This record gives sequence, C-alpha cells and structure tokens, in this order.
Amino acid sequence: MLWNRSKPEMATPETALAGRDQPAFDITGVHAVNGNTIVPPFPEGIEVAILAMGCFWGAERLFWDTPGVFATAVGYAGGFTPNPTYEETCSGRTGHAEAVLVAFDPAQVSYRSLLQVFFDEHDPTQENRQGNDVGTQYRSAIYWTTDEQRREVESAAATFGKALAEAGKGSVTSELAPAGPFYYAEEYHQQYLYKVPNGYCGLKGTGVSCALAPPPETSADVDVDADAGGGEAGTEGDPKLKPLASDDDEWRERLTPAQYDVLRKAGTERAFAGAYTDTEESGLYRCAACGNPLYTSDTKFHSGSGWPSFTEAVSPDALEVHSDRSFGMTRNEVRCGRCHSHLGHVFPDGPRDRGGERHCMNSLALELDPAPVKSDS
Repeated sequence: MLWNRSKPEMATPETALAGRDQPAFDITGVHAVNGNTIVPPFPEGIEVAILAMGCFWGAERLFWDTPGVFATAVGYAGGFTPNPTYEETCSGRTGHAEAVLVAFDPAQVSYRSLLQVFFDEHDPTQENRQGNDVGTQYRSAIYWTTDEQRREVESAAATFGKALAEAGKGSVTSELAPAGPFYYAEEYHQQYLYKVPNGYCGLKGTGVSCALAPPPETSADVDVDADAGGGEAGTEGDPKLKPLASDDDEWRERLTPAQYDVLRKAGTERAFAGAYTDTEESGLYRCAACGNPLYTSDTKFHSGSGWPSFTEAVSPDALEVHSDRSFGMTRNEVRCGRCHSHLGHVFPDGPRDRGGERHCMNSLALELDPAPVKSDS
C-alpha cells in the first residue's frame, strides 16, 4: 500500500497547544455586512447560538442571510487551547472546531429555524470533515447556550437522524454539547464571503430535509395554549386548531403521503396541479397540518406561477421565514409558525401596490375554511 489516510485524532487537554491569556490579534467587532456589533454585549432580547458545520466562511453566510439574525461572527469553539490562532486551529492541536456565532432575535427567528439551516445545509453524517476539508476542526457540532436550546438540539438531532435513516443515509455524527468559550477568529475571516464574494465554500447538504418537530416536553402543551387559550385542540380559543403531533410518526399517520411529503419533507407539488391554484372562494386559509390561520382570501391573487399566491399573512406570528439554499438557489422558505411545517416560499415580485411580496404556497399545505354564507333575511 503506497499511502494511508489515517483518521484525524482529537486533541486532549494534555496534548493541546498551550495558547495564551489574551488574543494574539485585534478585531473591529463590527459586522461588515450590516454594521452591527459582533461582540457582546448585544441588545436586550438577543440570544446566541453557536454552530459548527465545516469551513466557517460559507457557514457564516448562511446565517447572516437569515431574517431575524442580528449579527454573525466566526471563531473557534469546543476545544482546549485558549485564544488560538487560525494556523493553530488548522493544526488540529487545539481541539477547536471552526464555528459560527449567531446573535439572533427569537421574536423574529426561532432557534429551531437556525437548526433547520444547520441540518439542511451541510452533511452531519461526515465525521471530522466536510467534503474535501478533513480534520477535527471541520467537525459538525452544536454548542447550546441554554437548557431550552439543549432540548431543541436533542429533539432536532433525533428527528433529522430518523429522516436520514429513512433516506438510506448515515447517522448524525454532530458533536452536541454545552457551549464553552468562543474565541473570535482573525478579522480577515469575519464575513469572508462578503469581502471575497467568489471565495471558497465547500458546504453541501445531504439532500435530506424535514421539518424539525418541537421537543416532546414543550410541544402541544405550550403551543396550543399560546395560540388558542388552552383546551384540547384549542377548542376554547379556535375550534379549528388541531393538536400538535408528538413526533414524526404521528404526523405520518395523520397526513396523506402527498401532504406529508410537502409539509414535513419540504417537498413541492407540481405547478397548476393544486386544488387552490385558481379558486376564488372566500374564506380563511389554514395550515393543513395543524389548522393555524395563515391567509385570508382577500390577500390571494392570480400570479400565473402555478401555485396559490398571497400578498401577506394574517399576522407576522402566523409564519416563520428562513433562508433556503437548496437546489443551488437562494430563497426565503415559509413555514407554519405553530407546527413549523413547510408551506412554500416568499418572493419579492408580488403586486407593488399591495406590499410587493408573493407568498407562493403549496395547495397541499393549505385547507380553506369557507366564509359563512350570508342570509338574505
């Protein structure tokens, strides 16, 4: 045998480089894209997520493009060497992973939506590598910063792992651990792909996508009460709301195969094939999975796209929007704000006199609650 590709070995506290008490370099602390601070303290209400998914250049761009994200930064996390440099981290002797710090407003984007980007946009089945980037510094990892994040992470990893298994893929190898110190990378690396638009990005997903379910202990109880004032299926507030499924198996039993593919696997129905593409019936369009009110019929318009199109939702809380880079495109995906099922995408080419947005939905993701027929008396 002429050569041998050995498995990268993780540094230990005993073998890791000594590091230093203070950073070996200065950074501006200002986000090159939006001008916000990338270092604490952040504005009140901003939370922090720390995610590692291979080379941090491309990973960071995924998140600064996500609506609701205040700022992003790249750095080193999960290791032992204090205040490492890029060269030291690339040696594999610090124990750190190249990571992205995401400062986000949970009122605008949920932590679960960030986890959706994480699992959809890289390959968590590859241990200590992403594509041609090999080494422990390129490992997949999620470092939670709160107990609630821990519950979300564990639930999301289980849900996505099941989807991977069903697709015949490998298991999730991502490191899941509480966050330790986050050491900022050199200024050169911050928002690198904004400064160098054609720079290297080696990220590639598995081709598997699924809607991440809420943690079991916080699913139906919290969401139904919040949306409908309590009671089974929200009967005290909105009798048309449905109880949330406790896991993916229950969603599969409850939905038709076609609905499941769209709502829980982020599929897309064929253009001009949906039941609501051209209907002009008055009423309220609800999420087919959970009954959450989404759009009124007076916001619907004929876009010619082949899918039901709307100008706006019934409220900002009805939807979740996050960046979608699947199929080599950059789009804003729309999910139900209650059950987090995939609905469609929103585009900026809608009627300008009505806000300019086109919410392009799948008919399979919707149910029309007809408006009451008015009596002649």
